[in-house]
Amino acid sequence: MRLHIHTPVSAPIRKVWEGFDKSLFLKLSPPFPPVRLLRFDGSHKGDTVSLELNFFLFQEQWTSLITEQESDQEEIFFIDKGIKLPFFLKYWRHKHRLLRQGTGTVIADEIEYRTPFILFDYLMYPVFWAQFAYRKPIYRKVFQS
Repeated sequence: MRLHIHTPVSAPIRKVWEGFDKSLFLKLSPPFPPVRLLRFDGSHKGDTVSLELNFFLFQEQWTSLITEQESDQEEIFFIDKGIKLPFFLKYWRHKHRLLRQGTGTVIADEIEYRTPFILFDYLMYPVFWAQFAYRKPIYRKVFQS
């Protein structure tokens, strides 16, 4: 299943890239499930990000590895792939793209995921959409020029 969400912000691409740090990551965490950050190396190839999702009756760990990171004048991107996923996910790939748009930037979240059952892929779509739509006003506030 694929999900794409684009958010235009007024800050220049390099400023947005510099802002993709631990502080932003914590701001982007939605209220549910509560997240405890276990490890945040950064957004460069070889970095690891690990979290614990708290579903109150149980916790699930989610660890992603940054497998690619590239940049040029028009685009900066990095890809995180899930290497330890919660029980409800079989596959996770998230391409974070920063695209130059005039004097501003478009932040594009391009997600590909699979659950153990194809029907569950469709049931999870609105959940993941909401989780990433939640980021839009945060991106806009953080990356005001």
